[in-house]
Amino acid sequence: MMPMGSHSFWSQRRVLVTGGTGFIGSHVCRRIAEAGGDVYATSRTRTGVDDGITWVKADFSDLAAARATIADVRPSVVYHFAGSVGAAPELKLVVPTFHSLLTSTVNALTAAAEAGCERIVLPGSLTEALPGEDPPVPRSPYAAAKWAASGYGRMFHELFATPTVILRTFMTYGPGQHATKLIPSVARALLRGERPRLSSGRGKADWVFIDDVAEAFLLAASTPGIEGRTIDIGSGQLVSMRTLIETLVKAVGAGVEPMFGALPDRPGENQISAQTGPAATLMGWRATTTLESGLRQTADWHRAQLVTC
Repeated sequence: MMPMGSHSFWSQRRVLVTGGTGFIGSHVCRRIAEAGGDVYATSRTRTGVDDGITWVKADFSDLAAARATIADVRPSVVYHFAGSVGAAPELKLVVPTFHSLLTSTVNALTAAAEAGCERIVLPGSLTEALPGEDPPVPRSPYAAAKWAASGYGRMFHELFATPTVILRTFMTYGPGQHATKLIPSVARALLRGERPRLSSGRGKADWVFIDDVAEAFLLAASTPGIEGRTIDIGSGQLVSMRTLIETLVKAVGAGVEPMFGALPDRPGENQISAQTGPAATLMGWRATTTLESGLRQTADWHRAQLVTC
């Protein structure tokens, strides 16, 4: 197995990252570019070359656009992160989620399989329907689309020998995450001296730092013999939201207290931790950033952002 940043693997290797402006996609683009890869990334608006990344305007919910992009770029590795629809359990999100997440994934798989790409890496989600439920039921349009997209990825490998790898990511956080997400919104409120309004804090999740997640995605392309596998990427530990926020308060050094119980709890969340054994055995990967360190780095990043605004 080659190490994550190995120039012997990434040097001059052409890589396509759909959704390259997103949270995980942007970190993966940067890490591959730093390792010597020839990185192309898609956006619905962005073009040109920036920091070693060539930006391509493309919408992968259009099969013709997906085929044209992969034919033009000729990548050996494809990461498909595109798709930007919220995870709320709302009827109005069913159709846009279907096209943004599921249609785009099927199109990416189809175009990459037709082009004979060496590896296609898909991000799964902890929100997918849980195995063992009778029957398994996704609890939002987002969860249903991610579940179906992972199913298509496994089908492409089984039927067409498409070299697909799926990383089922858990609650990823860190610098660069959208300000509306839990940790950024709370961190910014604390840094402004405001009391963030939160639910009870009883809910639990498996939190994993973005640098560790990006490393896992690079390994998903460079590790031989893992085609067809679905691999959990998380810490393996459940942490309550109250503990998470209290740790963030310490990292920020804030003199204000969050308002727990000010908002209703969100029903239907999958409170599960990652099965970390396969990632360690198959890819040599484990999350190495502690929650304290990750939240401190995140708080410092947001502090710097607020200063420069």
